[in-house]
Amino acid sequence: MNITIGSNIKALRDKKRITQKQLATYLGVTEQAVSRWESGGGYPDIGLLPSIASFFSVSTDELLGISSDERAQRLAE
Repeated sequence: MNITIGSNIKALRDKKRITQKQLATYLGVTEQAVSRWESGGGYPDIGLLPSIASFFSVSTDELLGISSDERAQRLAE
């Protein structure tokens, strides 16, 4: 599985028209941390995933790049 969380965060942030700084402030992290995630230089702490998903009104699966079809297929297996 290819981890796409950084590009997903960037796309969601762009869609919501907020800055990295605004997202960082909401999450209690630095703007540089958000930049690092989006550029693929690191990943958010696992404890932040629910907050990030909630902020963008998506599931953690969607945030991680797992489609509902893929999730259904995995559950069937």
